[in-house]
Amino acid sequence: MTERWTPQSWRAKPAKHIPSDYPDAGAVTRVEDELRRMPPLVFAGEARRLKSLLGNVADGKAFLLQGGDCAESFKEFSADNIRDTFRLILQMAVVLTFAGGKPVVKVGRIAGQFAKPRSEPIETIDGVTLPSYRGDNINAMEFEATGRAPDPERLLKAYGQSSSTLNLLRAFAGGGYADLYNIHRWTLGFVADSPQGARYKELAEKISESLTFMAAIGVTPDTHPEMHRVEFFTSHEALLLGYEEAMTRVDSTSGDWYDTSAHMLWIGERTRQLDGAHVHFMKGVKNPIGVKVGPTLEGDDLLRLIDVLNPANEPGRLTLIGRFGAEKIADRLPRLMEATKKSGRSVVWSTDPMHGNTLKANNGYKTRPFDRILAEVRAFVEIAGAEGVHPGGVHLEMTGQNVTECTGGARAVLEGDLADRYHTHCDPRLNGEQALELSFLVAEKLRALRSEDLRAAS
Repeated sequence: MTERWTPQSWRAKPAKHIPSDYPDAGAVTRVEDELRRMPPLVFAGEARRLKSLLGNVADGKAFLLQGGDCAESFKEFSADNIRDTFRLILQMAVVLTFAGGKPVVKVGRIAGQFAKPRSEPIETIDGVTLPSYRGDNINAMEFEATGRAPDPERLLKAYGQSSSTLNLLRAFAGGGYADLYNIHRWTLGFVADSPQGARYKELAEKISESLTFMAAIGVTPDTHPEMHRVEFFTSHEALLLGYEEAMTRVDSTSGDWYDTSAHMLWIGERTRQLDGAHVHFMKGVKNPIGVKVGPTLEGDDLLRLIDVLNPANEPGRLTLIGRFGAEKIADRLPRLMEATKKSGRSVVWSTDPMHGNTLKANNGYKTRPFDRILAEVRAFVEIAGAEGVHPGGVHLEMTGQNVTECTGGARAVLEGDLADRYHTHCDPRLNGEQALELSFLVAEKLRALRSEDLRAAS
């Protein structure tokens, strides 16, 4: 007999990285009940629209750009931070669209990306041992006993912040801020100021020429209002299943279950057990979903995971987000891509070049070298080409702020610079310049791939 799925049936499964040490279990239940009464943050129709666009990515007709904070925080919540991250994603998308000749699907790690699985449940500083920081919707970053105790009221604050963030994103996306000409002017400013700007100048000038030509034939934001706005979607790791359960509702038009906390949700590398609670929960919601795929996964296990999460082989339903590390991707990714290609599985292949390239600097700061990040993205594109698979997207931890958390890049952030503006609450992020620089460098690879495709077709 087939096991009947409900939003709460995950509770009978083993669940990893979900706090079990809340001081008051009754308070958790009360908060989850309150969340069930809250309005949805996103709507089923929006999630279906994203799935349709990701279906285009799966078919090789589009590219996925997914990026944002490692972990959102209550302290850094501001309209300026939201605006700057949104603007950065738009700038990167324009560069990638022009270079690849394909539309870019824009998905933020935003409006819900709070919780993070941790390698160790506790940490010790100066002989004092406390629970690890697990994200602002669970406990506090400050190393203090009271704050490190899980507090369910933080879930309500996270919901409120996510709602405010979504309101602002929708205003930016549809209110003229996303005007294509504005976006390109911002990018021209980056090219002019970057130490490596001459390398990017040719591509930037070609975009300018294209916009001039479009204006000359009457294609302007005045004649084509769609140039004033963009489609923008939200995503986060579905880690706290109690919160996700509370936000899961029946869609009145289809009768299907949708998790209304975000348009897209993903399962992390640490929680993708086939018999685990996270996989069980995600198989029942109709949102587009992702799975982090790491170096320990074998091809047969990946196919079994795909069959559980996307049994109908629906294009756009499932995104596989590879996170291998620059030194391991060449050995591990080809066999996984070969498995999905040979078996005819319809998936989006994306790359997360951040998590496999984390190291500790000599001064103790956790960082990620820009060169390693770039090397993994380049390897991803090359391996996909060799395997006959569409290199569908990139998944980045980044911020529009001028932080110093990842070393390298055109301005050459050094280990000694990390302390200057190291603001992350969890893992190191690319700053705005590094992320935009990466998009130009990835664009070079996409242009080369596009040229090869055109030559092969001629």
